[in-house]
Amino acid sequence: MIHKIFPFLFLITVLNGEIHVFNRSAGTESEIKTLHQSKLLYISAKDLAHSFTSKLYENTERKKLVLYIAGKKIKISGNSSYIMIDDKPYQMLHITRVESNDLYIPAEDFLGILKATILPGINFDSRKEFLDIDIIRFNITGLHIDVKSNGTIIRLTTKKPFSERNISSFINKHGWYYLTVAGAMVDTTTINAGLSRGIVRRIESDQIGKTAQVAFKLGKEVISHEWYQSLDPNEIVITLRTPLGKVDEYIDDVKERWRLDTVVLDAGHGGKDPGSQGKYGTKEKDVVLDITKRVGRLLEKNTGIKVVYTRDEDVWVPIIDRTKMANDANGKLFISVHTNSNPNRKIQGFETYLLRPGKTEDAIEVASRENSVIKFEEKTGQYDNLTGENLIMATMAQSMFMKESEDLAAIIQMELDKRLNTPNRGVKQAGFYVLIGASMPNVLVEVGFISNPAEEKKLKQAVHKQRIAESIYEGIKHFKYSREKLLAGD
Repeated sequence: MIHKIFPFLFLITVLNGEIHVFNRSAGTESEIKTLHQSKLLYISAKDLAHSFTSKLYENTERKKLVLYIAGKKIKISGNSSYIMIDDKPYQMLHITRVESNDLYIPAEDFLGILKATILPGINFDSRKEFLDIDIIRFNITGLHIDVKSNGTIIRLTTKKPFSERNISSFINKHGWYYLTVAGAMVDTTTINAGLSRGIVRRIESDQIGKTAQVAFKLGKEVISHEWYQSLDPNEIVITLRTPLGKVDEYIDDVKERWRLDTVVLDAGHGGKDPGSQGKYGTKEKDVVLDITKRVGRLLEKNTGIKVVYTRDEDVWVPIIDRTKMANDANGKLFISVHTNSNPNRKIQGFETYLLRPGKTEDAIEVASRENSVIKFEEKTGQYDNLTGENLIMATMAQSMFMKESEDLAAIIQMELDKRLNTPNRGVKQAGFYVLIGASMPNVLVEVGFISNPAEEKKLKQAVHKQRIAESIYEGIKHFKYSREKLLAGD
């Protein structure tokens, strides 16, 4: 075995071990090279793709790999704890390592995510270093909801027709509609990610042995419900009938809420608050103001969206005033733009944040740094109650926008990944004061590490700032299009 010692980490890395793989679906056996670091086991992404008989695309320069497993696109980035499954981010406990022109993934983290999301039939024995692959073929694979004047129609896409004796349904006293299908395998990742519409406020699915169950939380009175198995296409069609007229009001309310006619752009810091500063003297406040105005110009030139700036010049705006401005303008999106900073000048990349109490140490650190700007405000007592349990309550109050904020963050992160040759650090969650109080979907974008000298130089370049602006603009446009399509019933 080869032993490699990393002087700054004081960790021992052992290369060239192997785990044995049996792919039941393909009837093949193979080996996956491993890397041990302390008590952690990492596996070769390239060998894993071979074991799954998966298509593999790699960008060695950007240290990225894309696998296609069970019909899902899985993107893996070097030196990142995030993976993307069909453009939805999932966070591992440990980062992916780069070794010998390959990416080594933390085995238990990565395989655990696959098992919980798209591959329930895989089993990994870390003690025996054995991976058993059984790619289960889902036969409940999609969901579509149609809103009518007198109710809501739910269509579950099936790979085959099911016998009526295998299907049952009921509504419990708490307003949940349950559909149970014996002999079915449900793609829980796809179904649970379905957009709520009409009287459907929440969607949950579960696999219980060889029986699939899909549940819908209903927000309105249902006077009758029935289902039938449709052929060509194969669908289980559920009809939930409501009193005539009630849904129309709901639809009008939703359409007005989601008419994306005003976007509020927030350039972080400003005036007496310079934000973070790079080695060469570049100030965060200047970089983000430039990027924010570029986003605004793109929106004003190419869309009918009204743009509201919390600041469009080098001035200080108190944090609490920024979300007030957004609400007063009846904004439909709130996007705050920042640059990141870290004492470790080697760290680089971009990330997008949601308002929730921070789950990781780096997320908490970023939030603490951005929140520290309240020292520039004359009255800081107004923030005293925005910590701990009260912060959790604040995020709960915004829960009606959480799914939309998650979608917006993922889309912006995806667009940045398309255009920037820097690490994708994923979508994260933390408690930012600047987002509290914005009664609309809201995200905070950290466009790069100004503390990294190489990235600082990029952040000074007009062409790089334009790429960032175009990414945020395309993210907004994509989000707007998806909502318009939803409201149109397509």
